[in-house]
Amino acid sequence: MSLSEEDKKLKDDLEMLVQVLQESDAKLYQSSLESMKNLIRASTTSMTSVPKPLKFMMPHYGSMKQIHEKMHEGPAKKLCADVISALAMCSGEPGDCTKYRLWGTSEAIDDWGHEYVRHLAMEMAEEWKNATENDRETKLLNIVQDIVKHNMRHNAEVEACDLLTEIERLDLLLNLVEDIDHPRVCLYLMSVAPMTPDPDNITIIRTARDIYLKFNKSLEALRCAMDLNDLDSIRSIFLGCDDFLVQKQMALLLGRHQIFLELIEDEDIYKGLSSDDEETKKNQMRQLMELNSNSKLHQYFHSLGRELDIMEPKTPEGIYKAHLENTRPFGGSVNTDSSARMTLAASFVNGFVNCGFSVDKMMSDQESANRWFYKNRDYGILSAAASQGLIFRWDIDSGLTACDRFMYVNDDYVRAGTLLAIGIICSGIQDESDPAQALLMENLNNEKGCIRIGSILGLGLAYANSKRNTVLNDEEGGIVFELKKVLNDTKPSATPEVKGLTGLALGFILVGTADANAASDMLQLLMEKSSTELADPNMRFLALGIALLFLGTQERSEVFVESLRALPEPFGSMVATLTDVCAYAGTGNVLKIQRLLHICSEHYETKDDSKKKDDKKGKDDKKDEKKDEKKVDKPDLSAEQAVAVLGIGLISMGEDIGSQMSLRMFGHLIRYGEPVVRRAVPLALALLSISNPQLTILETLSKFSHDADADTAHNAIFALGLVGAGTNNARLVAMLRQLASYHHKDPVSLMLVRLSQGLTHLGKGTLTLNPYHSDRQLMCPAAIAGVLATCFAFLDANNSVLNNRQHYLLYSLVLAMQPRFLITVIEDENNPDDLKQINVAVRVGQAVDIVAQAGRPKTITGFQTHTTPVVLAYGERAELANEEYIALTPHLEGLVILRKNPEYESGKINVSPVKSK
Repeated sequence: MSLSEEDKKLKDDLEMLVQVLQESDAKLYQSSLESMKNLIRASTTSMTSVPKPLKFMMPHYGSMKQIHEKMHEGPAKKLCADVISALAMCSGEPGDCTKYRLWGTSEAIDDWGHEYVRHLAMEMAEEWKNATENDRETKLLNIVQDIVKHNMRHNAEVEACDLLTEIERLDLLLNLVEDIDHPRVCLYLMSVAPMTPDPDNITIIRTARDIYLKFNKSLEALRCAMDLNDLDSIRSIFLGCDDFLVQKQMALLLGRHQIFLELIEDEDIYKGLSSDDEETKKNQMRQLMELNSNSKLHQYFHSLGRELDIMEPKTPEGIYKAHLENTRPFGGSVNTDSSARMTLAASFVNGFVNCGFSVDKMMSDQESANRWFYKNRDYGILSAAASQGLIFRWDIDSGLTACDRFMYVNDDYVRAGTLLAIGIICSGIQDESDPAQALLMENLNNEKGCIRIGSILGLGLAYANSKRNTVLNDEEGGIVFELKKVLNDTKPSATPEVKGLTGLALGFILVGTADANAASDMLQLLMEKSSTELADPNMRFLALGIALLFLGTQERSEVFVESLRALPEPFGSMVATLTDVCAYAGTGNVLKIQRLLHICSEHYETKDDSKKKDDKKGKDDKKDEKKDEKKVDKPDLSAEQAVAVLGIGLISMGEDIGSQMSLRMFGHLIRYGEPVVRRAVPLALALLSISNPQLTILETLSKFSHDADADTAHNAIFALGLVGAGTNNARLVAMLRQLASYHHKDPVSLMLVRLSQGLTHLGKGTLTLNPYHSDRQLMCPAAIAGVLATCFAFLDANNSVLNNRQHYLLYSLVLAMQPRFLITVIEDENNPDDLKQINVAVRVGQAVDIVAQAGRPKTITGFQTHTTPVVLAYGERAELANEEYIALTPHLEGLVILRKNPEYESGKINVSPVKSK
């Protein structure tokens, strides 16, 4: 190709300079190299082509290396090394760029351009891995720091973080990041942490936490500590914050995550304070504990109800709208819902729909409540009485008054249900008087099995994820201690059902703590059981209790998982797999998912299968017989396969790409998997998309709700309720109404349809079961535990939820029920100790991923402007519509404290018009 006059001159000049250098005249080295350097740096070219000086110098790269070798030490040799390092981008062998950079001058790294810096960064990871510790610290470290500083100055924070992550020196970032860069750096770190294996992800989150602390972003640092589940760090950051109003916002965030701090009794807080200052500090701690305890949550929730005009109680009939269901011309009339199962379903639906509003029509007075209770039988009465807890959720004063009517009646099932209701009311609330402990503990060792069940499950729900000393105290009187005693109880009332629920309650209370003592106690109990005793369905809940102890602990669970494999098969494999998937819940760990898929792909032949095969072939060959015998000897690990399917959904649910891949995997499992695998797939789909009714998942579940296999259909129907929980989704409502018509002759399926209808209208569309909050950054352990316990029960629904006895396990979902509102509050001028609700304009739209995007991109799209309080749907994000107030949290969810903007001048800033809702 012919060159232009300009290009030909450049090529000739470069070749002449190389020739001068080869003539070995040391006097001309410096000037020639300077000229060559200037020609290379002055080149301008497009982003997609190689710079012309580097292209023309490619044939001379070997000559330049020879020239460098024969040069004597001095400035000229260093300058020659700089030039060769730049030429190595196009011509050199791997590592040349870095090697000659080390031999070169110490002039600024970015003088050679951004592409040169990127090339150095690409080589650095390999060079760092091969270098000795001494070379890293004395030679390579300086280049790394230069690269990171350059990237920080040029909006390339992502490349800087990636380099430091590859060489495992993220600690350098703390000193190199500037105030203006830190939000983008930390946002990137927190977004890659879920996709990084343990323990590297912990290092990444800790680095983000330390950077936030360096720039006094206490709330963001606290969120990182919560992600790590590091209580010491949480407490340190919380108490180290100087801004009392920010501390209040932190207390609210901790309350939403169900982490309750004990502050007033902590003497270290008051050290060195005068008596007056100590009293002031105690008053502040009292205010913070009140906000942290969620004790006023019901007031804000009722405020939302009044704003939306939905305080009027609804009835199950108003939800079913049975008159709209199509009857079949020759199929008889639609079920009139008069059976015991329909009455039971109505109790749950009434609780789900009116959850948190403290008022309903079915149990408004004692006479109507009694009338409703006794439409049920035995454990149906227990579940009906427990539904009071849903109606008075979070409202301890009104709830306990209502429950007091039934605490001393003669019917054991009513009393048991009332005890469970008290646990439901107190769940997620820390009250000074601790009514749950006072009322439930005295019935823990009752002679009546049903009352023990109500007390034990009530304690598990009331103190789920509690880190309080009074709960964890391993001495006489502590809740955990007393529950452990039940495990070894020999009374007639200590049935396998009671012991299984005790294990589940311990799992709820100690969720994610990896408590070795509690795990060992439960394992010991299982070790003492024979294979026949372990086949009891209630023993599965002891297994689930152990698994919940290790929720989110990742590598820390591995030793105990191996211990569990010592249990008799098939129970040992099931509980080991269950514990393993809980340890990696929400991590998106690809290796774990691959292992679970391998478990799902196994085929375990039964004796019947072998017999059929022999009859069909009609062969008596001894080799074939031996093969068949070997297959028969394999234990039936179908329970492990069901857990593995659920585990795929549990591990993938925290990560969007992993969730999409899992959907494809479930498609294959449905086509080629064993029957037990197919039955578990709908529940796994529900975990992936809980309270997020995506069209593809709704269509898939709708198809399975008509499946020929009854268990698959049952699980799919209930999964529809979980997917649409609290959304009032119109398409799903129509689907469920059609299903009610389709299954009108099947009381079990119809009951599940009714339950799903109740879940879809959960809290009249104001609640969610989604365990993620804070812009989907934080996973609430108690919420995951509640949802998982319910799905796990449905893996063997005929022996648990659908057996006319253990339907009370559905109340495990209480742990995940949270309002999905945004309410703004501000410090009360008349009473600075209190917060008052304020209505401000906010934009609500679909959240946009802005990680690693340049400039200041918009965080939401397709927004509408509303006035708080507002209800936020899945995937929505809110931001303040004007600058009159400053939010103390970057994520506008739940209760948000505002502060007046001192720089705001009315009339000078354009305020978006407020649209009515």
